[in-house]
Amino acid sequence: MLKIEKLHKSYPIGDSSLHVLKGIDLFVEKGEMVAIMGSSGSGKSTLLNIIGMLDEADEGNYTLDEVPIKNLSEKKAAIYRNKFLGFIFQSFNLINYKNALENVALPLYYQGLKRTRRQEKAKFYLEKVGLLGWASHLPSELSGGQNQRVAIARALASNPKLLLADEPTGALDSTTSYDIMAFLQQLNDEGKTLLIVTHEQDIANMCKRIVRLKDGLIMEDNFVKQQRAIADV
Repeated sequence: MLKIEKLHKSYPIGDSSLHVLKGIDLFVEKGEMVAIMGSSGSGKSTLLNIIGMLDEADEGNYTLDEVPIKNLSEKKAAIYRNKFLGFIFQSFNLINYKNALENVALPLYYQGLKRTRRQEKAKFYLEKVGLLGWASHLPSELSGGQNQRVAIARALASNPKLLLADEPTGALDSTTSYDIMAFLQQLNDEGKTLLIVTHEQDIANMCKRIVRLKDGLIMEDNFVKQQRAIADV
């Protein structure tokens, strides 16, 4: 599914450079649920940006679903993101003036689907996250947990190969966080591959594997006994 070998990334700072990733090797199989942990400056955000095709490595190889990801134009990167990836963010990143249905349908517009088909699929995924009855509501009319569920529905709408979640529970209270994690676990049980960046140990424990970064290197990479989130999903 995802294969990264000897990945390096540096950023210029004045006359010198900051070496952020220092030869990362990471392999994720289809159906895994992996947590990526690390303190600020560990390189986890840079790694996520490269996996998400929002940035490009200086050296190394990145392959996603057997497709080499390298030297992409902005247009090609956008096509690949829409084809392969679903993004879930801490801040939800919903469009404030569009309702839940319109937010979920947005990625399908870029896939060229007709309006009727976009709405059908958006309704299907809103129902999957339990929010079909809130389809006409704006983000400001929804709770934090509901907004995150809309964001998950949007991420699922294009049927991505890999779901990337960047601190998906960071803006939520504990009860809502566990509710969201229960739903993500359910998606994984159904076969979805998930990569979750988190700084919360209890959230990482709800994944099946924990990768720890420090100073641009993977220090630990262990399979763990998954703790199930208990929630009504």
